[in-house]
Amino acid sequence: MRIVSLLPSTTEILFGLGVGDQVVGVTFECDHPAEARSRQVVSSTTMPEGLSPAEIDTYVARAAAAGEDLYRLDAGALADLDPDLVLTQDLCAVCAIDVGSVDEALAHLGCRAEVLSFDPHTIAEIRESVLRIGAAVGRPDEAARLAAPLEPLTVTTGPAPGGTRARVVVLEWTDPPYAPGHWIPEMVEAAGGECLLGTAGAKSVRVTWDDVRAARPDLVVVAPCGYDRAAAQEQADRLVASGVLPPGVAVHAVDANAHWARPGPRVADGVADLRGALERLALA
Repeated sequence: MRIVSLLPSTTEILFGLGVGDQVVGVTFECDHPAEARSRQVVSSTTMPEGLSPAEIDTYVARAAAAGEDLYRLDAGALADLDPDLVLTQDLCAVCAIDVGSVDEALAHLGCRAEVLSFDPHTIAEIRESVLRIGAAVGRPDEAARLAAPLEPLTVTTGPAPGGTRARVVVLEWTDPPYAPGHWIPEMVEAAGGECLLGTAGAKSVRVTWDDVRAARPDLVVVAPCGYDRAAAQEQADRLVASGVLPPGVAVHAVDANAHWARPGPRVADGVADLRGALERLALA
């Protein structure tokens, strides 16, 4: 089978299932595992490099208002790869090429590849995505193993040590601030915290710094979509220095790119990391 993956999360899942050798095309963002970088890149972004978070927000807003695409599919490369299966998304226009664009390209090329689209909003749906991909590539047992760490995260756990749930604000973006939706509030709950300003299964929402301060969080998690831990820490340091956060609040920067923003098995690692942060907070 020849597979093209247009999502970093599905690329990770495919390699986790042991079918990485069948992956022939990926996106410019597919960086885990490292071997994925050796595959043909078939989609790229129209966004210039080096933009600040505020500039990215402005660019995305302007592109959306103008009806312009944020991602570019290389139809020629797609045709040359002649895939049997294409994995894409119908979740967020800021995240990747959507299924409609893929269907149009394949129809234009006369390609008969099967297209699977993924739209997870919850941890349970992430788990279902893993199982669905496993079934599509003939690896159901491997998929069950890969998805196993996600299953207990769909059940709310008790509070972290200290007896009560810590109040947590997760910033999915920092300039302007966004509160999280989709599976991220569930991650906070699974780690033993109470997620403020975000609704599980819903879209992320823009908030104000007044909203963040009024929420009275014990912990602010800086998890800007698309950034690794080092870059998130830089943003967290700027927020602390700027004085926009509640005075004295604990701040925890995370690897959002690996463990929070991508709907794959590694969200379990994000939960474990946050659980550790909440335990340290309770013992402080």
